[in-house]
Amino acid sequence: MERGVLVVGESLVDIVQTLSGHLHEYAGGSAANVAVALARLGRPTRLATSFARDHHGAMIAAHLERAGVTLATDPGAVEHTSTARATIGTAGAAEYSFDLDWRLLPVPDDEDPLVAHTCSLGAVLAPGADDVLALLTRLRERATVTYDVNARPAVTGTGPELVATVERMVAVADLVKASDEDLEALYPGRSLADSAAALLELGPAAVAVTRGADGALWLDREGPVEIESRPVVVADTIGAGDTFGAGLIDALWERGRLGADARAALASLPRAEVTEVLEHAARAAAVTVSRPGADPPYRHELG
Repeated sequence: MERGVLVVGESLVDIVQTLSGHLHEYAGGSAANVAVALARLGRPTRLATSFARDHHGAMIAAHLERAGVTLATDPGAVEHTSTARATIGTAGAAEYSFDLDWRLLPVPDDEDPLVAHTCSLGAVLAPGADDVLALLTRLRERATVTYDVNARPAVTGTGPELVATVERMVAVADLVKASDEDLEALYPGRSLADSAAALLELGPAAVAVTRGADGALWLDREGPVEIESRPVVVADTIGAGDTFGAGLIDALWERGRLGADARAALASLPRAEVTEVLEHAARAAAVTVSRPGADPPYRHELG
């Protein structure tokens, strides 16, 4: 049986208010978005998450099933399904307010993924975050661990406590992804390059940074690699970073760079290969921003 990906973190429903004032509901959440993106790309994907047996929970369950995502544990750890109200600005960017409860029921001991991914609130929001850290620390013996910071200061606040929580997750990860906004929230006043370098010093093989219209950056111990942004007409940016993270995993998977046995190779990828990985992730994210909600591409849409 092929080893797949285990994604760990929050599922929720995005309640999106457009410029016209209309409200639309989409199943989402950072971890669920990554899981759906990877499943649509044809990767065997399991998700450890939580949502309730209510209307919004039914939306999430149906969304995951349509994508081919399998639940790795009972999601019924919460009494109501979390929501995020997103207001779309003139440039397509979303501002969020949240109604959240994050908990994680035990994941079976026989879970054996090739790659284990966590992200955003699931990695830092108590009480579930401690369980996430313990799970990924255990899985790291055989799996590549990837972590997308995807900070949400409106929920977590900022400051030393958040930084410490993020940094303990970075320390068990092999690949860390962050946006320029994430790094500014964690380390205000510090340059992007210095912030990325500080994360790299905590132990991961590489740090990937998305910079909106300024493209993306990969930093490892061989030095930086940069790509330019892809031109696209933006519908909204919901799920763009999640899709980029899934695209990184997918491209590394294609090149045999995942799993604990590939850890040394991941730390010293050829520069041309890094460029290909970044460009694949950017291509996938460009599809997502071109349409409303977190609607990542299928394999055939990437050419």
